[in-house]
Amino acid sequence: QVQLVESGGGLVQPGGSLRLSCAASETIFSFNAMGWYRQAPGKQRELVATLTRGSNSYYNTNYAISVKGRFAISRNNAKNTLYLQMNSLKPEDTAVYYCLLNRDATDYWGNGTLVTVSS
Repeated sequence: QVQLVESGGGLVQPGGSLRLSCAASETIFSFNAMGWYRQAPGKQRELVATLTRGSNSYYNTNYAISVKGRFAISRNNAKNTLYLQMNSLKPEDTAVYYCLLNRDATDYWGNGTLVTVSS
């Protein structure tokens, strides 16, 4: 069973930045898809950003329209860690952020890290 631990959340003012990390208990190289999702109070969980391995073994990125140009997803295979760099944060980015890794049609979720954007 893969264990995922998110970190890096916290309170930040509008316009600020945070970097979220998702540390996996095993190598992330074997996962075909990785991503970040978020769930705001009273709302459904939504996709933020994904990394998906293509047929040529390169990873394709995909972003929600609401974060495109502000957030960046990346990975470090050597550290078994997935990242989400969040810039120009807005109050509407406030949510619990979850990382997801997918392998062989099985999803593995972290427990989430809270991001609060407020002045």
